[in-house]
Amino acid sequence: MRPVKVIVEADGGSRGNPGTAGYGAVVFAADHATVLAERFAGIGVATNNVAEYRGLIAGLTAAADVGGTEVQVRMDSKLVVEQMSGRWKVKHPDMIPLHGQAAELARGFDRVRYEWIPRARNAHADRLANAAMDGTEQPAVEAAGAGPAAVAQPAAPPPPGWTGARGPATRLLLLRHGQTPLSIERRYSGRGNPELTELGREQAGRAAQRLAGKGGIAAIVSSPLGRAQATATAAGAALGLPVTVLDDLTETDFGEWEGLTFTEAAQRDPDLHRRWLADSAVPAPGGESFAQVRQRVSAVRDDLLAAYPGQNVLVVSHVTPIKTLLQLALDVGPTLLYRLHLDLASLSIAEFYPDGGTSVRLVNDTGHLD
Repeated sequence: MRPVKVIVEADGGSRGNPGTAGYGAVVFAADHATVLAERFAGIGVATNNVAEYRGLIAGLTAAADVGGTEVQVRMDSKLVVEQMSGRWKVKHPDMIPLHGQAAELARGFDRVRYEWIPRARNAHADRLANAAMDGTEQPAVEAAGAGPAAVAQPAAPPPPGWTGARGPATRLLLLRHGQTPLSIERRYSGRGNPELTELGREQAGRAAQRLAGKGGIAAIVSSPLGRAQATATAAGAALGLPVTVLDDLTETDFGEWEGLTFTEAAQRDPDLHRRWLADSAVPAPGGESFAQVRQRVSAVRDDLLAAYPGQNVLVVSHVTPIKTLLQLALDVGPTLLYRLHLDLASLSIAEFYPDGGTSVRLVNDTGHLD
């Protein structure tokens, strides 16, 4: 009997991590063109990794249902691919039973091969997972008994969520760089280029591990400054992605206040410092204003939305650009810049929808540093 080769692409997502979660899986014939089956479902509140495993389980089950004997599994979750390939240990208690269930299903095939792919190449499964999280009603395409001619129908556009936003969001994962000598002393650190401290490199590594476990990231972009690039490079190594440097993600130019503390700058230029704090259009002496930062960061946001529609992008930058992207997502005034605290190596998430809707999913999360 000739083997029946199929390709399984699976994905899972969690809006909040943990949060509203769902998975999607599609089974292709060996030509990677004919769709044999689709599976997707919401799973309530769960983590991203749980949803990814549930997607794999659904995909393997569907592959068995259509008579597959040799399976190539393609996923953008590095954690699932590495664990199922036996290269990474399964330590988290939530993952152990799911890994066991997937492994048991895999033993039912003559051969199963696992391959990590970028999120951009997993668009079909990603669409199904997002439809599940959106609550879209779309019956799965079942091919058992139907033969290889069964082809999935395109999904209906997801209905608006409670905010009214429609379509898949471009999700910007905003990671601040790790510790530097200037950040230890809480000094203005703009265009100066201090390197990461030993702790800063450790923070970058822990953030990278968290992001690799999450997976689903299509691209990494970074400020040109060394501290941000070093943090981004650690993430790139963990995710298997290159880092693209965008000059407009650089930190505010603090001009003559570079290297000073808040108190030292206020004592040096008391009137100007007060006006700078009260008016985002006032620049630091010899530097730039927060309004100027907003202008260039807004342009970066627009470029990323155009280049990565409906995808996850890791943005590694500094306090002011990250606060500015959160400000744009919240559609609030510049007072946010003075009232929001961002820790070193913290993660925030802002979403931008194709219809102009926005949301902020996460702010200043440092759980990976504990």
